[in-house]
Amino acid sequence: MVACTVLSWILLIHWWSQKNQRGPKTWPFVGAAIEQLMNYDRMHDWLVNYLSELKTVVVPMPFTTYTYIADPANVEHVLKTNFANYPKGETYHSYMEVLLGDGIFNVDGELWRKQRKTASFEFASKNLRDFSTKVFREYSLKLSSILTQASCHNQEIDMQELLMRMTLDSICKVGFGVEIGTLAPNLPDNRFAQAFDTANIIVTLRFIDPLWKIKRFLHLGSEALLDKSIKVIDDFTYSVIKRRKAEIQEARETSDGTKIKYDILTRFIELSEDPESNLTDKSLRDVVLNFVIAGRDTTATTLTWGVYMAMTHNHVAEKLYSELKAFEADRAKEEKVSLVQYDKEDLESFNQRVTQFAGLLNYDSMGKLYYLHAVITETLRLYPAVPQDPKGILEDDVLPDGTKVKAGGMVTYVPYSMGRMEYNWGPDAASFKPERWLKDGVFQNASPFKFTAFQAGPRICLGKDSAYLQMKMALAILCRFFKFKLVPDHPVKYRMMTILSMEHGLKLTVERRS
Repeated sequence: MVACTVLSWILLIHWWSQKNQRGPKTWPFVGAAIEQLMNYDRMHDWLVNYLSELKTVVVPMPFTTYTYIADPANVEHVLKTNFANYPKGETYHSYMEVLLGDGIFNVDGELWRKQRKTASFEFASKNLRDFSTKVFREYSLKLSSILTQASCHNQEIDMQELLMRMTLDSICKVGFGVEIGTLAPNLPDNRFAQAFDTANIIVTLRFIDPLWKIKRFLHLGSEALLDKSIKVIDDFTYSVIKRRKAEIQEARETSDGTKIKYDILTRFIELSEDPESNLTDKSLRDVVLNFVIAGRDTTATTLTWGVYMAMTHNHVAEKLYSELKAFEADRAKEEKVSLVQYDKEDLESFNQRVTQFAGLLNYDSMGKLYYLHAVITETLRLYPAVPQDPKGILEDDVLPDGTKVKAGGMVTYVPYSMGRMEYNWGPDAASFKPERWLKDGVFQNASPFKFTAFQAGPRICLGKDSAYLQMKMALAILCRFFKFKLVPDHPVKYRMMTILSMEHGLKLTVERRS
């Protein structure tokens, strides 16, 4: 009886304290976990509703408090001004460790600095950029060939799956020096990719599942499935490392240094040979998986949303097509190249023309495709590859808007919401409008604290230029030579994971263009 009376008073006091509170509904002991769980599958849009009104949303949870921010001033404070106070943190690390280990996206301090220094050296290399261009062109043409065959047979394709295969093959070749062939015409089973996606979904769920540690200890449910997925992931990753080490050793034994490819993994393998580096095979495994999530998932999901945006905004697709046609003619004239005369019904001449067009695309020439760059950037504004990015809080702090944050909690800036805020982008914020990025036809950047798709401050994405290079290469070929149509009644919605991928893929039919 006494317990019931105490509970009643607790609920009454709590109800009274919430009468004028703005934000998610909270309850004693569980905080806002109930409302967040009920909206989990649409959490990004759930946050849009609150952040459009409040700019900062505080969400108490059973064991921590999340503070979500969308105001550029707050974002700059967290990512730059007081950077040292907002690391990835122990909480984030514990959620993601099973997948990303101690890789660059999951660590702070000296571990992060060493990996970033090594990776930045590689990304600054002209040799790597030139090799990347060649690889991105090669796999974009393989994708084009698959689409051509699909168009001949009026075959439905899952564009997201094809793009995931293309970017996985690309990052494995550019980053790790190995050819894995998942984009082969017969589309072989890809157990690694399936396991990687499953693991990504499950570790994301941990952020709002207070019972995940119990399930992990008892080896139950999603955590049991996660263990199986990690086994597949590790088998693949360690085989890649073993193969590269063997190739390096063979090149040394034959005194043929030219066979040593200076990709990112090779650079880390060489560092691991120094006893003072403390780099083990587990460290190399973490390097590989962090670059997979950076080079495969982010690029493929952005391209998927980009294709969807173009096909659902016909004026954008036509304007992009016109830019690419004009580019093709101008570049051929500059290079004194005679364009192949082709008929889209003649597959041999069609493929020759696609290959010829791809040969005109390089880092410098694509820099003049301002509308293409704007289409990709506008896609990233509304559909950022990383829709939320949480940071730990080391010490109590006050954000520029006056919000107090406590040590041990988490602050999450939300690129998905930021791109939809009228206070950031004006009354047409929700509209897909590539023209917003152009002034007199030339692309204009926005502040990285307002357009946060590549993060900002000391952790700004090292692979930004490489990502744009691959996305422009692929999208230029796709939008120049193909038209896409959504399969009737196919649902398009995101799924909750660290990357903003489509839950049901992107099912399309394909038509060739002249």
